[in-house]
Amino acid sequence: MKLDQFLKWQGWVATGGEAKLRIRDGQVQVNGSVESRRGRQLMAGDRVELGGESATVPENPQAGP
Repeated sequence: MKLDQFLKWQGWVATGGEAKLRIRDGQVQVNGSVESRRGRQLMAGDRVELGGESATVPENPQAGP
């Protein structure tokens, strides 16, 4: 799953455009580092943070948050 899709899937952003802006503005971290690539491919176990929220990418992200 790509980073922008994960943010939408978690319900942290409403649209892909909002995800793009938040990623571009350096508001998103993956595994403790700021990530600027919205198309970054996430792997199970990756930790994503945005605005005080954090979540770990599950083995099967299609199952729901």
